[in-house]
Amino acid sequence: MSQTLSLAEQLIARPSVTPDDQGCQQLLTERLASHGFSCETISSKGVTNLWARRGKTQPVIVFAGHTDVVPSGPADQWQSAPFAPTQRDGKLYGRGAADMKTSIAAMVIAAEEFVSAHPDHKGSIAFLITSDEEGDATDGTVIVCDKLKTRGEKIDYCIVGEPTSTAALGDMVKNGRRGSMSGKLRVKGIQGHIAYPHLARNPVHQVAPALVDLAAEQWDTGSEFYDPTSWQVSNIHGGTGATNVIPGEVVIDFNFRFSTASTPEGLQGRVRAILDKHRLDYTLDWIIGGLPFLTERGKLSAALSAAIKAETGLDTELSTSGGTSDGRFIAQICPQVIEFGPLTGSIHKIDEHVEIAHIEPLKNIYRRTLENLLR
Repeated sequence: MSQTLSLAEQLIARPSVTPDDQGCQQLLTERLASHGFSCETISSKGVTNLWARRGKTQPVIVFAGHTDVVPSGPADQWQSAPFAPTQRDGKLYGRGAADMKTSIAAMVIAAEEFVSAHPDHKGSIAFLITSDEEGDATDGTVIVCDKLKTRGEKIDYCIVGEPTSTAALGDMVKNGRRGSMSGKLRVKGIQGHIAYPHLARNPVHQVAPALVDLAAEQWDTGSEFYDPTSWQVSNIHGGTGATNVIPGEVVIDFNFRFSTASTPEGLQGRVRAILDKHRLDYTLDWIIGGLPFLTERGKLSAALSAAIKAETGLDTELSTSGGTSDGRFIAQICPQVIEFGPLTGSIHKIDEHVEIAHIEPLKNIYRRTLENLLR
């Protein structure tokens, strides 16, 4: 068994459901410390974070990831126990196998191999690992980034080990992510008997034309890497449940997935302008789940793309598709952030797995990237 596969199995065997790390980071600390990394545990409100660094000079390349996993769901629906790593039909099964304990194992072994071969390498290698990515993400990576910023520690490059590949290992990496912003709109009316509409004011009827305008609005045209910003309604709640009562209020939840072509402030202002045009009596609350980030083609994307090409023969695609990740926090202190990892097909599902044949190539790609940047 390869060292990467062995470490991946050791991590999967720990039921580290958010935010309980279950000793995963201690296992990593012991390995990294033996290879010259200075390791620091940064805890916050039950969340465990690891910052490990080898070297004191620039450039600094960071491997980032999370040891926490989502709940397994009904264990009896798994073909094998979710936290008992199992090899079957050429695949490694277990919760976190794809998202993202195999990536972490590959990153650690890649760093060990690189350091052993190049003990006097230039620059620095670091790890930023959290147990709060699948949860609220309020006490994990963002806390470490804030601490690094306060201390004046600068990061030049960061690879986040999120699963990104689609049909083959290395066919896609993420050089950015869209932002996420949710709104809760409350439109007030006057409740009344449905047989006496002149004595009431139906907020559902009033808001409907505004929803048409919001759905038809072109918020931006996107860019080379981004689709146009999307606005979508997720929930509408109104009425008492009775069929003869005009509701006094309707509540609408919606979400923007937006690119760097738009700003939260700009989108909020345009929504209010449309609502005001329709003379609605409303309140509107916003939650910004994450800001967009984009890494243009540069040294990191070139180094990673060359590593993928050398290991797999594939010309990788740069993409910003998918949801949010902790890359949004790291991008606030690091100019080049790219995500790369295993296939996405089984993440968060029953019988989550990775192809065993992909594990060593994944490690080799991470190691080759280090060689391209630090040798």
